[in-house]
Order: sequence, then structure tokens, then C-alpha cells
Amino acid sequence: MTSATKTPPAGARFFTLEEANRTLPFVRKIVGDIVEEYRQWRESIARYELITAGRRAEDPETDEQERLRLAVDESAQRINGFMEELSLVGCVFKGFEEGLVDFPCKLEGRDVYLCWKLGEESVGYWHEVDAGFRGRHALTPERVRPEGR
Repeated sequence: MTSATKTPPAGARFFTLEEANRTLPFVRKIVGDIVEEYRQWRESIARYELITAGRRAEDPETDEQERLRLAVDESAQRINGFMEELSLVGCVFKGFEEGLVDFPCKLEGRDVYLCWKLGEESVGYWHEVDAGFRGRHALTPERVRPEGR
């Protein structure tokens, strides 16, 4: 799941390339946690759906069904907590499968996103706010100026 946002969130913090890269040790950890927890959440949902297939609404929930339902709920709560942490940093989480994160930035006077993907060493790409990951371009540090902060 990915989403393209037309504009940075209201009141968004705008990052320089240096600032975005400084946050990466923390962001990398959180995004790794999100991606792993998302994988576990999907597995729990799949198991829950498998064991509840054919169950009628009036049938009581089994202990295993209840355990899996609670596991799904707990995973969702952890994911929401991790995403809240990223929000507090000021970046925008964009993809559960790939671990995509965007950092609002001013590039040559326009709002854009610096783009990072889990597994990349540093923030090295940018894209227009309406382009998303597929529209990303290689970034050179001299192109990003600390405007609009």
C-alpha cells in the first residue's frame, strides 16, 4: 500500500537533505519495526480468516480464533504507535511492503518530497508531491536548499 499526497501535511516540517539523513538511524529502526509488524499482522489475518472460514455468526468463537483476533488487534495498535512516532519526526510513511518514507522539502522554491526506502544507505532521491515513488529522481545535495523553514 502506498499513497501519493498532493501537498505536505498542514504545518509540515520541511527538511534539508542533511536533516533528513540525520533522522535516518531513528527512522530506519521505526520503519523496520513497521514492516516486520505489518508482515506479522498480515499473517495473523490470513490464519484468522482460514480458521474462521465457514463459521456462522451464531457459532461461538474458539480459543484459537480469539487468540488470533487479539493478535491482529495488538499488531494494529503497535503499527499505529510506530506510525505516530514517524509523524512526530515530521516524515510521512508511504509504504508497508517496501518501507517508504517521504520528507517534506523545499526544492528550488517548490514543495517536494525527499524519498527514502528501507535498505537504502541514505536519502538520495526526491519526487514531486503528486508523483510518488515511481516518479523519484536522483538527488544532489547542492539542489536542496534550506528554504521555507
